Amino acid sequence: KVKQAVRKGATLAVVDPRKTEVAELAKHHLQIKSGTDIALLNGMANVIIAEELWNKEFVSERTEEFEALKETVAKYTPEYVSGITGVPAETIKEVARGYAKAKNATILYTMGITQHICGTHNVFAVANLSMLCGQIGKASSGVNPLRGQNNVQGACDMGALPNVFSGYQAVTADANREKMAAAWGVKDLPAKPGITVGEMMEAAGKTIKGMYIMGENPVLADADANHVAHALEHLDFLVVQDIFLTETAALADVVLPAASFAEKDGTFSNTERRVQRVRKAIEPIGKAKADWEIVCLVAKAMGYPMNFKSAEEIMAEIAKVTPSYGGINYERLEQGSLQWPCPTPEHQGTQYLHVGKFSRGLGKFNPVEYVPQDEQPDAAYPLVLNTGRRLYHYHTGTMTQRTGALEVAYGTEYLEINCVDAEQLGICDGDKVKVSSRRGSVEVTAKITDKVTPGMVFTSFHYPDVAINKLTNSARDPISKIPELKVCACKVEKVG
Repeated sequence: KVKQAVRKGATLAVVDPRKTEVAELAKHHLQIKSGTDIALLNGMANVIIAEELWNKEFVSERTEEFEALKETVAKYTPEYVSGITGVPAETIKEVARGYAKAKNATILYTMGITQHICGTHNVFAVANLSMLCGQIGKASSGVNPLRGQNNVQGACDMGALPNVFSGYQAVTADANREKMAAAWGVKDLPAKPGITVGEMMEAAGKTIKGMYIMGENPVLADADANHVAHALEHLDFLVVQDIFLTETAALADVVLPAASFAEKDGTFSNTERRVQRVRKAIEPIGKAKADWEIVCLVAKAMGYPMNFKSAEEIMAEIAKVTPSYGGINYERLEQGSLQWPCPTPEHQGTQYLHVGKFSRGLGKFNPVEYVPQDEQPDAAYPLVLNTGRRLYHYHTGTMTQRTGALEVAYGTEYLEINCVDAEQLGICDGDKVKVSSRRGSVEVTAKITDKVTPGMVFTSFHYPDVAINKLTNSARDPISKIPELKVCACKVEKVG
């Protein structure tokens, strides 16, 4: 869709420490230093306010705390921000003006915004900019997080978060707990929110004695992966439910074989809140079962009668207890997808959120300050390691490295390094190098490129033989608890 928009004349600005394929399509590539997003976003807000380009009607009628934002961003002049981010001041001004003056402008972001110790504040800064210009609640606008997998939105919608039930209903609210307890036939439910993955790994083998992991491969995917593997090995009991024997499943006491997307019925909910049917194409292979069937069997074995007969029955319960999904059922989904909120069977779904009014009433500006990354380069570890994805592969390669095609198209991982750093380190293109941080090291082939700037190196986390998350930093955002996967200090040495 982005490529189509560019072909039709849309102006594309890409903020990325790397020169990616998408960045090459952009009119503006703001090649920031990793972790300086807040400074850049505040700098754009500074330009928009200083030049009186903000949407005064929208800000006046639909928001609050504008003066607090204005005060906070006052010091983030383009020249000051350029010194932090490495982006030229004139580029900051031009992009800010373009965003403010556009009839419709959208902000799309991925893990480069959230996987920092200030990830939540990064999102606040994005939202501030969107509200400042009234670029929300209408077509081709808004703040749009692009999910890393096809049903991340759906998983969150269903309460796969430590502090909410389905539909983001807080576990701390008495009415929500009473409703869910009645639906599930239990006396009561805990009022205390749970903990996040990083907190679980810290407690594994200590206060947490057993763990049940579904469809996740933390031995490769989580920050400070050596610590993660060590923690899982010290559990009394580990169950892993997955479609392949992953590196995490190899540590398990019990492995439960799950069905793939092609072997089960259900729904996927994507980033625009669109709920779509998924239909079984083949019967599960071997002893595999759909995830919901396995969970029902485990629940029965533990003494709780979870007697669903189909995914459709589960969807009916979802509609019953989740207001935003209240009007969604299989019969309607057979006719086409629906976007939540869809509260009643007569409701046609909601194409755009925040039309005319925010859910809290007024949109609140949350002024935030730039903070440096948790781990700074120094004499011992002079480079910044940035990690991410490759176009051809998916997460830890559990599926994409078993296709017989994608691993041929991109079969070997590389460490991207700028020619300036390579020359200083005596590294040639194709050399085997050792990349180390304070937590671990891996060996990988060097690729000299201008995709990265001097002082930064990049590789992906898809490859088991280049388990780069052994190096990444587990320091977490204090609000979301997401680790700072996107930036840590490292050193690179030629092997041999």
